[in-house]
Amino acid sequence: MLLLSNLLTKFVRNGSLHLTDATGKRHVFGGKGPGPEVHVKLHDKALHTKLFLNPELHAGEAYMDGTLTFEQGSSVYDFLYLFSINRAGLGAHRSQKLLRGLWRALKRRQQANPAKVAAANARHHYDLSTDLYRLFLDEGLNYSCAFFEHPETDTLEEAQRNKLRRIAAKLKLEPGMRVAEIGSGWGSLAIELAKNGADVTAINVSPEQLRIARERAAEAGLSDRIAFRELDYRALEGHFDRVVSVGMMEHVGIGHFDDYFAKIAALLTEDGYAFVHCIGRMTPPGTTGPFIRKYIFPGGYVPALSEVFAATERVGMWIDDMEVLRLHYYYTIKHWRERFEARRSEAAALYDERFCRMWEFYLCAVELGFLNGSNMVFQLLLSGKRDAVPIVRDFMVETLRKA
Repeated sequence: MLLLSNLLTKFVRNGSLHLTDATGKRHVFGGKGPGPEVHVKLHDKALHTKLFLNPELHAGEAYMDGTLTFEQGSSVYDFLYLFSINRAGLGAHRSQKLLRGLWRALKRRQQANPAKVAAANARHHYDLSTDLYRLFLDEGLNYSCAFFEHPETDTLEEAQRNKLRRIAAKLKLEPGMRVAEIGSGWGSLAIELAKNGADVTAINVSPEQLRIARERAAEAGLSDRIAFRELDYRALEGHFDRVVSVGMMEHVGIGHFDDYFAKIAALLTEDGYAFVHCIGRMTPPGTTGPFIRKYIFPGGYVPALSEVFAATERVGMWIDDMEVLRLHYYYTIKHWRERFEARRSEAAALYDERFCRMWEFYLCAVELGFLNGSNMVFQLLLSGKRDAVPIVRDFMVETLRKA
């Protein structure tokens, strides 16, 4: 317990952590700055060492296993909120600096995503029961950042429709345009673009998502305008007026960024351009947290903008436009977390209690990463030709007004 106490003393400054260790002894850490008062109990002596060595992974696993519990009204959200406002102190501890150095050394290996591995990684998350996702997503099953024009009053459904309309406006679609969508989810964006007159080729490596997407396109009467294909992005061929990628780049892996942008460039017609929507970080390049990497998104990585722009420079693409959405994903995931909590018993019936705790830990952690951490979302327009995108940005607003 001595090593863990040393770590927590340096880590927790804002708010306070009241910890009952596995022997029943009580400890209090922090209290020097504003923040929540969180009460935690450990039920396994092995956690005294595990939490010191790798707190980000083992705290989540212990919560999943029931060997880390909360007392006096505290919750996993409170615990992770306390973590999020003290994160700088954790990273400054010598043990964590050494651990992060090891992660950086293994970064490219952890994110190696050749086609077969990429497909397996995607299916790990996206081939879960669609009924699970229906518990907390909007009716269109949009599993990416929404756009909240009025954060306090917009429903999740309204915010996701806002997002789809804004993407269509940025694409400046004309009837008959050919659009390639890389990573098509459950089909909402492909359906939106087809409604705007485009002929869409939408690719995905998740059979479950493709099955639902095809059903939804048929229900919308758009099966003749959308071709859903089970295909890795590297295998797609042809030329398209627009290429769209929403929430896909996070799964590419840093060693494949050049391949990703080179493929987008190769798919575009001479006058075409691409739209890329991706989670990013406002800090220098880093690594994927161990809990997220092991349980939620194996092979995934949130890039720094410096890594993104270095890749587009090497490939020779123009960055025609960029928009940064800073808090929109916080509001989105807040809706998801609250909806999941409200229907938690249904999730437990689909899976089990351990799965529910894993999902709670995941949703809380990513929500707070957008509130108190370095995460944001960026949207890029890219082209090979400098004037493929109108040189006055007002065209997006004008298209929205006409919609």
